[in-house]
Amino acid sequence: MTDTLMGSGLLHTRLRASSRHLFWVGLAMALIGIVAIVFPVVSTLATTLFVGWMLLLAGIFLFVGSFTIHGTGPFFGALLISLLTVAAGVFLLFNPLAGAVALTVMLGVLFLIQGAFEVTLAFEMRPQAAWIWMLLSGLASIVLALIIAFGLPAISLIALGILLGINFLSTGVGYIFVSRMR
Repeated sequence: MTDTLMGSGLLHTRLRASSRHLFWVGLAMALIGIVAIVFPVVSTLATTLFVGWMLLLAGIFLFVGSFTIHGTGPFFGALLISLLTVAAGVFLLFNPLAGAVALTVMLGVLFLIQGAFEVTLAFEMRPQAAWIWMLLSGLASIVLALIIAFGLPAISLIALGILLGINFLSTGVGYIFVSRMR
């Protein structure tokens, strides 16, 4: 019990020290979330294309870097990873709708993990007044993960943009309220 209270006091002190930063991060995330909700198809396709470009560029760098690796096994392993990364990027760039389905599934997994983290953090913060907001953010992330699981593949074109927007908005609001705890 004493360890939990001491840990909670330390956490409270650290959160108060970074409250200004948390507020601005929360505000930025909330605004990005609102834009993503208002333009869900654009958000979905932009996300898919962005991830495609990032994978393509990373794959190219990995490909070039694989030729600096000595040893047959490590070289071919690095070469294989680079080619798979390039292929994933090209797939997303030339098949953004199918890519949106794949990214929507990955986002669902991310929401589930984020939700678990935020619920755990909320219970660590529990003596503090703002703990409920982090709990609500975590629960919202878990609900979004379930919506994805039960709505695939039909909702992929708008789901990624809307769910990403809701997640950014709820996380932003959670951060804003946590930044305001005294």
